[in-house]
Amino acid sequence: MAAELVGLHRNTARLFFHRLRQILTQHLADVSPFVGPIEVDESYFGGRRKGKRGRGAAGKVPVFGLLQRGGRVYTQVIPHAKRKTLMPIIEEMIVPDSIVYSDALPSYNALDVAAFHHFRVNHSKSFVKGQTHINGIENFGNQAKRHLRKYNGIPHHHFELFLKECEWRFNTQSPQKMLKELKVWLKEEST
Repeated sequence: MAAELVGLHRNTARLFFHRLRQILTQHLADVSPFVGPIEVDESYFGGRRKGKRGRGAAGKVPVFGLLQRGGRVYTQVIPHAKRKTLMPIIEEMIVPDSIVYSDALPSYNALDVAAFHHFRVNHSKSFVKGQTHINGIENFGNQAKRHLRKYNGIPHHHFELFLKECEWRFNTQSPQKMLKELKVWLKEEST
């Protein structure tokens, strides 16, 4: 569709958008640690719908996400949702003494003895208990899945670029601000 609008071949447009996603990913790499109330959750993207769903489903890409309430989101593709993978990301990306909200995944048990104030919600009993919920990061995951669904399949080796685009869109929100950032980044690339 974009190629038709500007009169380019679809492969040229695809290459341009690929390069834009690479530039976005480079600029999103320099993110400062999160502080305040933070929601953490893992999500699974793609794969076949037949058979097992969620954790352990074949062909799915596991993604770990952090959301600062009232602020920004950070995502990272992970090999699995085990403690040894999640805790280093949490320790790097969240300032100690912050409040961390999670679901009942056993991998988050280490947060109880770490330098964080940890609250968890057990989804088999309820989804919200006062301020204890992870609805914000789950909302981001649903928005990202809805956005990525329109591509009808993304190669695994490019998935992170598309994920970072979703992260950038969520954090920026205003189309005017997005365009302004892109212009600055493209100008930096051309020099």
